[in-house]
Amino acid sequence: MRFNKLIYSTLFFITAGTLSVKAQDPKTGEKKVEEKAVTEEIEVVRPYKPVLAEAVKLRRSPDLNDVKTYKAKFGYNLTDRKLELNSDINKLQAQEVAAEREAELINNYVKGAFGSARTILGEAYVNIGNDPALQAGAYFQHFGQSGKLNKQQSDQQKISVFGRSIGEVNTMSGRVNFQRNGLFFYGIDKASPSLNPNPQKQVLNFFEAEGEIVNKYTEDPDALSYAAKLNGYVWSDKYSAKENSIVLNGYLNKRISKFNLGLAASAEFGSSKDSIAKVGNNLLKLNPYIRLQASGVKITAGINFVQEFGDVSSSRIFPAVTADFTLIPDYLQIFGEVKGDVTRNSLKLFTDENPFLNSNIGIRNTIEKLSISGGIKGTGGPGFGYKARVYHKRIEDMPLFVNNFGSFNKFDVIYDFGTMKLVGLEGELSVQVSDELKWTGKLNFEDYKPAAETQSWFKPQMRISSNLSYIINKKVTLEASVAIQDDSKAKIYTAAPANPYLIPDPANEKVVTVRGFVDLGAGVSYKINNKFSAFARANNLLNTSYSRYLHYETIGMNIFGGISYSF
Repeated sequence: MRFNKLIYSTLFFITAGTLSVKAQDPKTGEKKVEEKAVTEEIEVVRPYKPVLAEAVKLRRSPDLNDVKTYKAKFGYNLTDRKLELNSDINKLQAQEVAAEREAELINNYVKGAFGSARTILGEAYVNIGNDPALQAGAYFQHFGQSGKLNKQQSDQQKISVFGRSIGEVNTMSGRVNFQRNGLFFYGIDKASPSLNPNPQKQVLNFFEAEGEIVNKYTEDPDALSYAAKLNGYVWSDKYSAKENSIVLNGYLNKRISKFNLGLAASAEFGSSKDSIAKVGNNLLKLNPYIRLQASGVKITAGINFVQEFGDVSSSRIFPAVTADFTLIPDYLQIFGEVKGDVTRNSLKLFTDENPFLNSNIGIRNTIEKLSISGGIKGTGGPGFGYKARVYHKRIEDMPLFVNNFGSFNKFDVIYDFGTMKLVGLEGELSVQVSDELKWTGKLNFEDYKPAAETQSWFKPQMRISSNLSYIINKKVTLEASVAIQDDSKAKIYTAAPANPYLIPDPANEKVVTVRGFVDLGAGVSYKINNKFSAFARANNLLNTSYSRYLHYETIGMNIFGGISYSF
């Protein structure tokens, strides 16, 4: 058998070799044909069939009857570890941040200016300002001018020191003021200009101190509010006039839901002294009230009890009622008031209105028997506000200025004995077109019906004032103002009046007209940088020689300018 296999194998290899040799032998004369190679990749995918070698195959079957459990032997040790329970909240440590640069506060400034009419202006203001709850500062001003008339000079100095502390419960504030006015009685009678060749000098000194405490506002519906203020001053002139006053005001209010029960009280103690007489003039006022304040409604009803004591003693009770109704929130409110009061007249009050006051002025109080007023107020949209009010007053012993018979350039004070009537109209407008442009205007129209006098002397019927401010850019700001006053009447004695003066005598009086005026003013300021600014101001641009009081012309057009420094 093995022999046959060997023979067959030998024949197979011999035949294959002979065929291979013949296939490689090219044929003679045959044309070669160039064959092109073809390359092609074929991927064959089929299931994987593992083939195990014979040595890997198991030749025995498992014993299905062997149910013994195999237990492996091993050793171990237990570790005793302590379980810690910490339920405390760890405190967070604040992360330190870079220090923030404090904003530079510019609370202080100094200002200086000079110009025509020998104008000199000096002003300074300082304030610690770093702590909003603790403020303290001081203010100083000097302003002086001279006109073309003989001794038409005036200068004024103001010094003020103030402070305020805001606590947890209340706010305390205080201030001390000093004011000095220097002037001359330069009045000229154009009919006889030589009557006042050497005008006398006048100096008015005023020193005031005031302290106030007010509790802080709270939303508690049953809160108790209180306030108290103490004010005192000493006033004197260059001659023999002296005056002192102490005023104590107190306020108490208890809030009960929508109602308020309160009491406002004041005590005024004053004394005026001159070369001839001394007058004690004191007032005690008590104003208990109840107030209802609900949605859109605010009504206050009470009385005003006034006790005069001193040289004159009397008791009076006046109504004290106010009402405010909101018809359209933020747009329209109507309000009304019915009240009465006693005004304590003083030399300080008179010289603030007319500094050319004579000596030995009679002092008595003015009684506002009844004052009824009503009006509307509100806004007409963003930047537009308005207020209009009409009023009617009945006033007893209204003070009026008249030129002295012997010294025409000094003024006495007389009283319109009896009850005069006053009807007035007051209107205010405020228009802010943008942050750059703002305009305000005010109108007062008053019709006086004197009691005993023929006219209400130096009381014009109409007064108009207006202010305009326009910020051109961050550096330039323009301002303009106008003041308009109607004609007023003055009384000139042709003969010496009765002393003491009680009733007018038309046979010894002459009525003259003090012409009205229009005073235009304009100003400009230029911000050089955050520290320095320049400014200029022009007054009486129409250069009119008008008078507020008879024989006293104001200074004509004057222009001044200067520099201010902030720090």
